[in-house]
Amino acid sequence: MAVNNERAGSTPLIERRSIDYIPEAERHGRLFSQFTLWMGANLQITAIVTGALAVVLGGDVFWSLIGLLIGQLLGGGVMALHAAQGPKLGLPQMISSRVQFGVYGAAIPIVLVCLMYLGFTATGTVLSGQALGQLFNVSDSVGILIFASVIVLVTVLGYRVIHWIGRVASVIGVIAFVFLFWRLMSHTDVGALLQIRHFSWSSFLLAVSLAASWQIAFGPYVADYSRYLPSATSSVKTFFAAGAGSVIGAQVAMILGVFAAASANGQFAGHEVAYIVGLGGTGATAALLYFSIAFGKVTISTLNSYGSFMCIATIISGFKGHLTVTRMQRLVFVLFIVGAATLIALLGQHSFLGAFKSFILFLLAFFTPWSAINLVDYYCITRERYDVPALADPNGRYGRWNLLGISVYVFGVLVQLPFISTKFYTGPLVAALGDVDISWIIGLVLPAAVYYLCAKKWHSTVPDRLILPVEQNSTLQAKTSGAGRAAAQA
Repeated sequence: MAVNNERAGSTPLIERRSIDYIPEAERHGRLFSQFTLWMGANLQITAIVTGALAVVLGGDVFWSLIGLLIGQLLGGGVMALHAAQGPKLGLPQMISSRVQFGVYGAAIPIVLVCLMYLGFTATGTVLSGQALGQLFNVSDSVGILIFASVIVLVTVLGYRVIHWIGRVASVIGVIAFVFLFWRLMSHTDVGALLQIRHFSWSSFLLAVSLAASWQIAFGPYVADYSRYLPSATSSVKTFFAAGAGSVIGAQVAMILGVFAAASANGQFAGHEVAYIVGLGGTGATAALLYFSIAFGKVTISTLNSYGSFMCIATIISGFKGHLTVTRMQRLVFVLFIVGAATLIALLGQHSFLGAFKSFILFLLAFFTPWSAINLVDYYCITRERYDVPALADPNGRYGRWNLLGISVYVFGVLVQLPFISTKFYTGPLVAALGDVDISWIIGLVLPAAVYYLCAKKWHSTVPDRLILPVEQNSTLQAKTSGAGRAAAQA
């Protein structure tokens, strides 16, 4: 473990890698950092609001809690399977899509993922701007600009600082949530709320879908934050570290949201941040809670911005060839991404944002099939045997366009359309299902089955083993590989 910590200590504060492979000599970190990162990313106000929706939209407390937990476990399993790819491949998540879609074809789902995370960043920025506005006694717009500046700084610094922020956010989040739970329990008859049990399939499935979709949304970038772990790190341990942090953090936040909404007597919707802070009190206590809300959003908003940066760099490198991103170019990318999200937040903070959020949730349908295809290919078809150098070669093993992957992906998107329920678009079968959106189930199961059957018959040649880039210092590689293996097993 000491060797691993020493290697981490020698790593520069500002990350110098972007979408390129992480050599073994630069691998560092511990599995516990995956747990704290994803717990910190989920202990935040948007997760509270998401959990509250299960009650606001008609569910009772008891069955909403059960449904949310089931959704967390299902969606968290998908998210954690993506996380386990990071240490083995040493690559950002979306670049591995070139195996299933081709070097050029991978740009199709990546563009949509970029749009989705841009929207998530914008919606989170609005809530954070409200918290900072209250904290510093300034307008929400000024609060939005302050928050955006922090996101730019953390995103530019990169991997190590993001993980550090995640650890701090976990500690602050746990303290804030314990206090809020204590205050809520002291003013609410929780037992009476739990005794009200009116089971409804539509409300129950809504709760499952809310939590599952929340977790699945992390899939396109979760491996970005596990790729620096030593390659010998156990895939099973990575799965449980990232998955447990995300599931526990999200479920705790959503439980608070459920109880808050159930006891609010209609005062929660539209005043989410103020109501949650009001549970804790006023004065200095309220100021600390506003700070914890804003800080909690730093983690997830940085993950969204960092993931968007990785996606844009991946698209450009696919058509341009190998792409080396300088620190100045990285700053320009990040300023563009965060600037666009901030502009959307400023323009839509009063009215437009609700419709825009529905559009972003609609975009979920476009990467659920991607997740199904990527996981089936990695775990069932290629079985981790990727040719990493070929991912940068349009004329190589994976080609420019993979018609099999693209065709199944299009099928996966189209087959979901009748089951989608958002303000932006509602499918024709939603009413028959009690207005419940089950598109994520369709988008995972059917494309996974179709891709598995087709890939078994028509998949391109698979390497006999995982092929990694040749590292310059093979002696150092061997030494650090042994050290990383020891650290992972410690």
